Amino acid sequence: MIKSSLSKNNSEAVLELKDIFKTYTSGNTTFNALDGVSLKIKKGEFVSITGPSGSGKSTLMHVVGLLDNPTSGQVLLEGRDISKLKEEQLAKIRNVTLGFVFQQFNLLAKTSSLENVMLPLLYSDVPKNKRKSLALEMLAKVGLIDKLKNTPAQLSGGQQQRVAIARALVNNPKIILADEPTGNLDSKSGKDVMELFHQLNRKEGRNIVLVTHDMDLAREADRIIIIKDGKINISHA
Repeated sequence: MIKSSLSKNNSEAVLELKDIFKTYTSGNTTFNALDGVSLKIKKGEFVSITGPSGSGKSTLMHVVGLLDNPTSGQVLLEGRDISKLKEEQLAKIRNVTLGFVFQQFNLLAKTSSLENVMLPLLYSDVPKNKRKSLALEMLAKVGLIDKLKNTPAQLSGGQQQRVAIARALVNNPKIILADEPTGNLDSKSGKDVMELFHQLNRKEGRNIVLVTHDMDLAREADRIIIIKDGKINISHA
């Protein structure tokens, strides 16, 4: 487990969940995908969320990422309750506060690395004349400045994931949410991607929330949150 020097001395929560329930109903059956989850993520912390299939970790990721509203409970972002905001308001918060990295990369197939990284800026307040320079800066950060014109088909899996990380970073988010980010990578590329996350956490103080079924990967975080049957089963450093 790699400790972030930035996270040890800062107890202020960047994100907090209070008694979160996410309930689904089918006919006469009610199912709690999240069953009273409470969780606090401190500024600068690298957290992993793990658990078996069907445990609720993907649902928790969607709530943390403001992609889905809880049935009940509170979601606080830097102390502000955003649980009941409308989708348009949540979309704005997501775009400037959160960066997403997924297992499938989710890059536009016929679009260059540069254009893929610039995409989130189309929905932000960044002036058009600054978008290219910001995207170039992020590609340089992930070591792909020489691949800016390449489409995804011209890149390896590891390179595609680094483009996806550059895209996640381009709006300068406080929190990076990574859902099985090494799942489609070979072991070397996976290690490179994890080292990049550690650099972003240690050197820039960015929060990393890693969702994974791989306990070895989970142990690289400052803290492991284990979820089972919709409840947080264990949370430890």
